[in-house]
Amino acid sequence: MLDVLLTPQLPNSKENNMFHSKLIPFIFLLTVPFAFAKTNIIFIMADDLGYGDLGCFGQELIKTPELDKMAKEGMKFTRFYAGSTVCAPSRSVLMTGQHMGHTHVRGNAGGDMMRQSLRDVDITVAEKLKEAGYKTALIGKWGLGEMNQPGHPLKQGFDYFYGYLNQVHAHNFYPEFLWRNLKKHKLSNIVKPVSTESRAGFIGGAATKRVEYSHDLFAQEALSWIDKNKNDPFFLYLSLTIPHANNEGSRMFGDGAEVPDYGIYEKLDWPKQDKGQAAMITRMDKDIGRILNLLTKLKIADNTLVIFTSDNGPHNEAKHNPERFNPSGPLRGMKRTLTEGGIRVPTIAWWPNTVAKNSVSEQPFYFGDLMGTACEIAGASKPEVLDSVSFLPTLKTDSNKQLKHRYLYWEFYERTFRQAVVMEEWKLIRSDMDDLKIELYDLSNDIHEDKNIASEHPALAQRLISYMEEAHTPHPNWKTPRTAQK
Repeated sequence: MLDVLLTPQLPNSKENNMFHSKLIPFIFLLTVPFAFAKTNIIFIMADDLGYGDLGCFGQELIKTPELDKMAKEGMKFTRFYAGSTVCAPSRSVLMTGQHMGHTHVRGNAGGDMMRQSLRDVDITVAEKLKEAGYKTALIGKWGLGEMNQPGHPLKQGFDYFYGYLNQVHAHNFYPEFLWRNLKKHKLSNIVKPVSTESRAGFIGGAATKRVEYSHDLFAQEALSWIDKNKNDPFFLYLSLTIPHANNEGSRMFGDGAEVPDYGIYEKLDWPKQDKGQAAMITRMDKDIGRILNLLTKLKIADNTLVIFTSDNGPHNEAKHNPERFNPSGPLRGMKRTLTEGGIRVPTIAWWPNTVAKNSVSEQPFYFGDLMGTACEIAGASKPEVLDSVSFLPTLKTDSNKQLKHRYLYWEFYERTFRQAVVMEEWKLIRSDMDDLKIELYDLSNDIHEDKNIASEHPALAQRLISYMEEAHTPHPNWKTPRTAQK
């Protein structure tokens, strides 16, 4: 019809000119909103979900039909990496686009929560998208700043926040309250503290009266917020707590897999902890399906990029049996390791009519790349200090334009200080900043990282060590073996 309007058959040039003078403004008004409509971005992150926990990544026992469908309708990333192997630093990398050698929050803080707070000078993805005219919301778990700290989400670019500030608070799926912006949203649950001692700034516990399940509240809040903001470009960071364990619940009641019911796993001859672990993931899966269905119903699916991933590798803290589910799939290691099982995470991108159906990317990307990708999508300027490439060309199946990382980098401060570098198929892990304590793996032939071939490739190992030296910037809050020697 538009072709007919643009090529009218009119009897003379005067009428033709009059027609065009009236039509062109109409066509401009008709087309401009669509031409300049900015793509919505929804980033959904599970908590402690393993590479092998989804059916589309090889899981056989836990049912995830909605995420499997999402992968068939979109792109599966087989080499997507978390920012770290534990919670807070992984989220810091995600928000700032800086890897572990540069980002401010490099570990779970313990007692001093200011160490785990972003600073005023830190620039987040939410801030850049807000500058570009996006509505921004965080629903779920934050972990990068408490009340009255500079890292509070409302000070870091989010218009709206509903959920947990403190990660120990977030262990409990039946808390006494959640935060809505700056106020506590009181819930009907009754919680028994695990002790009188504060841990990470909060006394953890488990509910003795279970009424309101936080994950269900997050799912409903996300659906409502999307519907409310459907006419504006928006960024929703949906930071779920499933399937993280309630560590305090594990200690108090012997079961940290908190879930209202076991669903399809109820009648299986499994321990309750295993039923709970599986039921949590399947419950999450159902709600992601609800979100994708809502986008389709609102007719904004074609203009919305949805990314699903996990903050690090799987845990073994709910008293369940990890061997039953093989949550790391073909990878070695779990949460708190720098082997692939601790940092490689299941990732899916869904963007109808942009991302090719049933497509796969084997290129290494990581959490820090959200910044570059979001800025390119929104037409926003990138922060000056950045360790990020945009993977938008990969989403659009334009591999010729895809920039690649020279290397990816991690460091981890718990127990033994460790570092890791990935350069395409090569992976080097170093302990204690000691060049004699290194492991080199060829991931193209040894995805399980069984054979250390450092002695066979000394020049390559030295090159990767030089990348570690280049990537690590000392930080006064995070001590290394070299810091201790001074």
